[in-house]
Order: sequence, then C-alpha cells, then structure tokens
Amino acid sequence: MSGSGRGTRRPISILIVDDSSTMRAMLKRVVELSGIEVAAVHEAADGNEAIAVLEREPVDALFTDINMPGMSGIDLLRRLARDERWSHLLRVVISTDGSASRRAEAGGLDVRLYLEKPLRPEVMRDVLAGIAAAHA
Repeated sequence: MSGSGRGTRRPISILIVDDSSTMRAMLKRVVELSGIEVAAVHEAADGNEAIAVLEREPVDALFTDINMPGMSGIDLLRRLARDERWSHLLRVVISTDGSASRRAEAGGLDVRLYLEKPLRPEVMRDVLAGIAAAHA
C-alpha cells in the first residue's frame, strides 16, 4: 500500500510581484490550473505594494520580478532579508535578467529559485508542487 495517509496539505498563500499586469494575470492563471490547493493569491505591482500586502496578509511564497519601478525586486528581497517576520517566506525570482551577477545577488538574499522569463507553465506548476509539499 502507498503511504498516502499522511493527512491533508495546508493550502499555501502566494504573493506575485510584477509591474506587468499581464504577467501577474498569467502567473495567477498558471496557479489556478496547477491543481495545487492555494488559500489565496495576492498581487502587487512593485516592492512597496508587496510590503503592504505582507504587512496585512499571511503569505507562504513570494514570486517576484527584479526590474520594476518604485521598489525593485532586489530592494524588496533586501528588505525581507532584514526582517525576521518574513524569514519563513519562500522566495522565488522570475525575471528576464538572468545574468550571473544578478543571480548571485539574489542568492545572497535567501532566494530559493531564480527562474527566467518567459516561464513555461509546467515549471511554475512543479515549483508550486514543491512549495505545497513543504507546507504539508
């Protein structure tokens, strides 16, 4: 018999941060189609909006772009790294900037994964499955 009697997974809460409303909508749609149980999907257009969401909503995973007006993704990640309240937050970068220097900078800020755009939906689905399994 399989070991599937381990209980139910706790639904995860996600924050998508990207200045492109089209990209946020696409990522949200991928989340919906992934089959992963999600409690909530929050959105923000830059790091400042993301901080406001994090201040008022419980979030398990953050998916952020790097290059955004206002507070950039790197500045957001720096702010999160300095605040213990968000030490549990799984951080994933989704960006067109895949340079080695940018990846190294993000890696020093507790980023779990660095994904490049354009992002294939199956990659996002696999990432979500891993996050959900970690929060089971």
